[in-house]
Amino acid sequence: MIEIRFHGRGGQGAVIASKILASALFQEGRYAQAFPAFGAERRGAPVMAFTRFDKKIITRRSQVYEPDHVVVLDEPIIEVVDVTSGLKKGGWILINTPKPASAFQNFADFRVAAVDANRIAQENGLGSTTAPVVNTVILGAFARITGLVGLKAVLEGIKEYVPAKPEANIAAARTAYEQASSS
Repeated sequence: MIEIRFHGRGGQGAVIASKILASALFQEGRYAQAFPAFGAERRGAPVMAFTRFDKKIITRRSQVYEPDHVVVLDEPIIEVVDVTSGLKKGGWILINTPKPASAFQNFADFRVAAVDANRIAQENGLGSTTAPVVNTVILGAFARITGLVGLKAVLEGIKEYVPAKPEANIAAARTAYEQASSS
């Protein structure tokens, strides 16, 4: 079983991202679960969401405590949340940041990838300039860096879960797929 934990802030789309990813994995013939964990339910508050998948039926129903990979939708959250908590050694940390992946030397036990999801979302009119919605963008990058899910399935998941601006979200995911970089 592979487990992914998403870290973001309310309004960035972490919960929808986990659902899109689960849908994409299901389309590729795997069993998948997606679910959120909320603290203070308000825009801007830290949010976690989870996706787990396997080739066989999943009976586990707990929160993800030891993820294989972590997706960070808001780089500053790294300063207030230990995004590496429980992360398996060698797992990916995908960060929404304008910085190169090599700038994150403090994550030595993990593989780090970066994509400027804010910029890509803004260029595609997703959210506002001060609060871009980066969920579909980050999934394009996730598909590229991990190879766990195909871009085609991610794009189909976007069509299923994102009724607003589907073409812009698809274009943004494709751009992120092309621009994601790792250290």
